[in-house]
Amino acid sequence: MFLKIFAAFVILPIVEIYVLIKIGSHIGALWTIALVVATAFVGAFLAKMQGAYTMFRLRTNLQQGIPPTHDILDAFLIFAAGLVFLTPGFITDLMGLLVLIPQTRKIIRVWLVKKIDLWMRQGNVHVIRRW
Repeated sequence: MFLKIFAAFVILPIVEIYVLIKIGSHIGALWTIALVVATAFVGAFLAKMQGAYTMFRLRTNLQQGIPPTHDILDAFLIFAAGLVFLTPGFITDLMGLLVLIPQTRKIIRVWLVKKIDLWMRQGNVHVIRRW
């Protein structure tokens, strides 16, 4: 667990800075900053559109009596992608974009469900149903 946290908070920012410096040395600092800001705006817009569509689908499924399990996980993943777009950098923006693509989000969702199931079987996560 420590290595994952270390990678997220130390290694990833260092790699992001390296990529920003490399791109900045090729296209210039101002263009690099403009590109980072543009990808943040485009990513936030895409996350907003995907989130609105997912919430509409979730509401429709609830009205029809269909359990919205996939929609809830999609909403969580889209929210996480939106947060990632707020982080300046190209690698994090690429990760956020991959989550916003429905086909790759489905792969991530399947992996996440398997991981949660494993945690529940190991006793690391407890689910309490109150209905």
